[in-house]
Amino acid sequence: MTTLLIAIIFLAIVFDFINGFHDAANSIATIVSTKVLTPYQAVVWAAFFNFVAFFIFKEHAIANTVAKTVHPEVIVGSKGLIIILSGLIAAIFWNLLTWWYGIPSSSSHTLIGGFAGAAIAHAGFNSIDSAMILKTVFFIVLAPLIGMVIAIFITLVTVQRNFFMKMSIIVILVSVCAIFVPFSGAKGEIERWMLIGLGVVFSIAYTINYIKGENAFRTQNMYKKLQLVSSAAFSLGHGGSDAQKVMGIITAALVATGYIHKFEEMPNWVPLVCYSAIALGTMSGGWKIVKTMGTKITKVTPLEGVCAETAGAITLFTAANLGAPVSTTHTITGSIIGVGATKRLSAVRWGVTINLIWAWILTIPVSGLLAAIVYYGISFFTK
Repeated sequence: MTTLLIAIIFLAIVFDFINGFHDAANSIATIVSTKVLTPYQAVVWAAFFNFVAFFIFKEHAIANTVAKTVHPEVIVGSKGLIIILSGLIAAIFWNLLTWWYGIPSSSSHTLIGGFAGAAIAHAGFNSIDSAMILKTVFFIVLAPLIGMVIAIFITLVTVQRNFFMKMSIIVILVSVCAIFVPFSGAKGEIERWMLIGLGVVFSIAYTINYIKGENAFRTQNMYKKLQLVSSAAFSLGHGGSDAQKVMGIITAALVATGYIHKFEEMPNWVPLVCYSAIALGTMSGGWKIVKTMGTKITKVTPLEGVCAETAGAITLFTAANLGAPVSTTHTITGSIIGVGATKRLSAVRWGVTINLIWAWILTIPVSGLLAAIVYYGISFFTK
């Protein structure tokens, strides 16, 4: 059983690394396509903030959600480890396949689908926590819509020419965030201050630009600098969201073997290893998906990149506080679509978008089916 546990921890770290380079595009696609940073500079920037998330996201609500996707009594002993192992193998395969074809599918939903699929193969549909699965499925639809709506709002505020009207709207937005986020979950203090911080940075930037005298050159440079901030914020959200999913899987395996007795006893090395793995993965990049996210959905300027990344970051911070395992891929795609739609609906390449939606719909069932096949295969040879 110890050998199986070691194999699971190793494969979980491998998956986390793959998640990093598979989803690197989410954090760097717009900042590369707008030529604010070179691809190499962008992945280093994103990887750094992926790891910094380790010091910020101390409440592991998403990891808890993932760990409890399958009822704890199902993942016990060697059979429980085989369930987890099968889910990981299926998730790694699907992630690599979608990366190879440049499809920005969700690593998060791949992992959850694989975990649930292997459990269903072992003990039927009663083995999974339907509330957790419904929460995940609900946010497949909700996350990109939230990202899109926030992106539209931020873009409209950003292009507002009246400085005082713009500042008034920012104050209202920051105030709403300050009130809402702490009550959207049990402990949202860090997320609240990060959202307020984004509002303060934007306000200072707009004020300085207004005092100096707004013109096309100064405004363009301002948005290039702000895109460093928005990209960093989204990378924090990416690290804080996606690393937790692997933490949940590793913790479930530790509980299954009796090394710990409940999720709350997660060892300190688990988050440290997971955040390090996803940061290293991000540094290796994912250029095929960068092309899809940065150029094929809609043409993005520095101003629009700032709006899309900020909307994505706000969505991820709030979702992390709610313990919802949202997809960073879905979130940033919805945000990019929202930005494009503010120009005109035809600015969005809806044919590409529809193909992405099909990939999202198929991810959980396909991952679950693959995991079930792997589970039956492993079980056959370990009788």
